[in-house]
Amino acid sequence: MSRLAVVVFNLGGPDSLKSVKPFLFNLFNDPAIIGLPTIPRWLIAKVVSARRAPIARAIYEKIGGRSPLVEQTETQMTALKTALDRRGIAGEVGVFMAMRYWHPMTRAAVDRVKAFRPDTVILLPLYPQYSTSTSGSSLNTWVRTAQARGLSAETHTICCYPTETGFVAALADLTKAGVEQARPHGPPRVLFSAHGLPKANIEKGDPYQSQVEMTAAAIVETMGIPDLDWVVCYQSRVGPLEWIGPDTDSEIERAGRDGVPVVVVPLAFVSEHSETLVELDLEYGELAEERGVPAYVRVPTVQAHDTFIDGLADLVTRAMTAEAGDGCLIEAGPAGGRLCSQVGARVCGGEWSMCPHVPDQNSDKQGQ
Repeated sequence: MSRLAVVVFNLGGPDSLKSVKPFLFNLFNDPAIIGLPTIPRWLIAKVVSARRAPIARAIYEKIGGRSPLVEQTETQMTALKTALDRRGIAGEVGVFMAMRYWHPMTRAAVDRVKAFRPDTVILLPLYPQYSTSTSGSSLNTWVRTAQARGLSAETHTICCYPTETGFVAALADLTKAGVEQARPHGPPRVLFSAHGLPKANIEKGDPYQSQVEMTAAAIVETMGIPDLDWVVCYQSRVGPLEWIGPDTDSEIERAGRDGVPVVVVPLAFVSEHSETLVELDLEYGELAEERGVPAYVRVPTVQAHDTFIDGLADLVTRAMTAEAGDGCLIEAGPAGGRLCSQVGARVCGGEWSMCPHVPDQNSDKQGQ
C-alpha cells in the first residue's frame, strides 16, 4: 500500500514566556532573515533577541503567554487529511507539521515523516505568497535536514498559491462579511494588510510583494463589490531598514482623516498569532480609535475555512499527478521532484529573479 506524507510549514511561535528569547534567537539567526556570515549573524541574533525579548514577552502575555499557532495548524492538518481522504487517494495519507523557529521544528518533523515510511512527500508551506524569507527558508531547511537524516522519498514541492481559488474564495467570503459589518458607519475602506519586508529584499528580486498584490486583486474581483475602496499595506516593521509600504498604521491614520470606516484583512497569514491578535486587534484597534476612525473591523484569518482547506487539498492532488506538460518542473524541486505553483508553472513576472521557478514560456499565467 502506498503512503503519502504531506508536510505543512509555518513560522512557529513560543509555547511559553520562557521560550520567547530562544524563539527570537532562532528567527534572527536564520541567514534568510539576516544575510551575514555565521559568526556575525550569531552575534547579532544574540543581541537582538536579548533586547527584543522583554517587548515580545509583553506581547505574548496579552494572548495567554504563548502562541496559538501550533494548535491552529493542528486543526488545519486534521481538516486537510479529511479533505484528502474524501478525494479517495489510494493508500495511507499522513499530514505532518514543520515549524521554522520553534517546536515542532524541522528535524523532528523529518524524523516523524521518515518513521512513517512514505513513498511520496508533498511539501506545502502555509505561506500563500512566496518569499525567500518564509517559504524559501523553510523549504531549504527541509532539504538539508532530510538529506542529513536519510529521508530519500520522492518529494514534490508546492511553492506558492497567491490566487488559488479556494484560498481567495475563503478570504473574499470573510472580507465581504467585514464590509457589511462596517457599512452602517459609511462606505468602508478595505486595508489588505500583509507582513512587510525590507525594500532591499524586493529589489534583489523577491516576488513576495507582487504576489501579495495578486492576492488582493483576486479577492476584490471575487467579491464583486462595485467601486470598492481598497489598498494593500504592510505591517510589522523591525529595525532601521527601509521597508515596503504603505504602512498599515499610516493607512489607518489616513482613514481617520478621511472619516471612513476601516476593514482590515490579513491576507498573508492563514492563522491567528501575535501579529493579528495583538498588532492588528489591539494596537491598530487603539490607533483607529485615537484617530477617529468611525469603525474598525478586523477580518479573521482563513484558518480551517472549508474552501481554503479544499484549495489546499486540490494543490496536493495536482502536485501528485502533474506531468511536465502541466508546467511543473521535473527534478528541480527540493529533494529532486516536481516544483509546482498553483498553476503548475511560474506565476511571477520575469523581473522577480528569486522566484523558485526559472522564467519560461508559462510566465503569462501570472495571476491566474
